[in-house]
Amino acid sequence: METIMFEAISTHYLWWILALLLIAGELLLPGYFLLWIGIAAAAMGVVLWVAPTLGMLAQAIVFGVLAFAACVLYAKLLRPRLERSEPGNERLNRRGEQMIGQRYELIEAIVNGRGKARVGDGQWLVSGPDLPAGSTVEVVAVQGTTLQVRAAA
Repeated sequence: METIMFEAISTHYLWWILALLLIAGELLLPGYFLLWIGIAAAAMGVVLWVAPTLGMLAQAIVFGVLAFAACVLYAKLLRPRLERSEPGNERLNRRGEQMIGQRYELIEAIVNGRGKARVGDGQWLVSGPDLPAGSTVEVVAVQGTTLQVRAAA
């Protein structure tokens, strides 16, 4: 009697525990699948809470369908919206590329194609046509840590 009651009570709890473990795994190893499979496991717990008489095979099939549906919904609906809603991410963590089109003042003349420009409170190496110190230059490209510049109009 006790084991039957334990099985009836604990089946949906086991799915919720699995969901928590999967979501915790997502926090430790960020990726794509564990979160959504964890959400499917939590949904499976709710399904078993509402209909506790499902057998093991039925649980496995429903969980597989829920996990597949959760991953597909994320990939097809949510992910494209998240990528569109964050403009500028293509240059995030690439500071040099963010400077293209910006204008800066030379603090060291460009001689033989090399010089330095003041960028914020720092200095960057620049490459371009020979220009005197104090000239304003415009960044046209980035090559490694060197800004490719031209004289600003």
